[in-house]
Amino acid sequence: ASRSPGFFLFSTGCWRAEPEHPAMYRNQQYDMDCITWSPGGRVLQVEYAMEAVKQGTPVLGLRSDTHVVLASFKKAQSELAQHQQKIFKIDDHMCIGISGLTADARVLAEYMRNECLNHRYVYDSPMLVGRLVSQVADMSQQKTQSSSKRPFGVGMLVVGCDEKGPHLFETCPSGNFFEYFAMAIGGRSTSAKTYLEKNFETFKCTSEEGLIQHACEALNKTLASDQTLTTKNMSVVVISANNKYREISADDLQKYIDKIEKKEPEADAPTEAAAAAAPMDTSG
Repeated sequence: ASRSPGFFLFSTGCWRAEPEHPAMYRNQQYDMDCITWSPGGRVLQVEYAMEAVKQGTPVLGLRSDTHVVLASFKKAQSELAQHQQKIFKIDDHMCIGISGLTADARVLAEYMRNECLNHRYVYDSPMLVGRLVSQVADMSQQKTQSSSKRPFGVGMLVVGCDEKGPHLFETCPSGNFFEYFAMAIGGRSTSAKTYLEKNFETFKCTSEEGLIQHACEALNKTLASDQTLTTKNMSVVVISANNKYREISADDLQKYIDKIEKKEPEADAPTEAAAAAAPMDTSG
């Protein structure tokens, strides 16, 4: 008996028929798992996970020679719900800001806390930020090498201070990680990155208050014209070599929000473009 046109999936051991409209599903046969390469040299499942990060809640970080600041926008599921926290404390000298699936972030946060606890128990000293980030990246990369698993759908900014000074790292679902002077991830983060790129050269010698003000200004760039920053929908954390993890109180945060420059009204954009730019609800 003749077999309908299609292809054989080695990962499942099954024959799969071609779709009636192959142009609509040109990548369908290459995105069934994260171990299949497309003809263009891409692993589509990993790219989909990174897309979840791009559509998540915006979070940004910046550092000087003495301090590192992490700021995040908090979303609420409805007016009846509490705003969801996007910054997690890992240790007294380290924390993370997440964009993407919060459920996946909780798994990684728990792993990082255990590693810090074990390191402090064995060596009686705080864990180096770069070493822990490298371990998390290895853990993320392992998820991309098995057909029975999926990549973590979350990106993180890891900030902290250790014996080498302040650090700011970004981790990706692909297993890559990078260190930055300033960085923003999540939905509508392009505007924030543009602001940080224009001002990052001054961050090196900036005071703690100056870094917090820059963080508020950059985070304000990620919001639509009809949205405003408040003490309820944003959070800011500061870590320095001399002071441990500290979240800025609502009263102090309001002083920085009052100094934010007013945004110019956005030009009318096509409906499709606006929908694509809006952050997706990936709170899980």
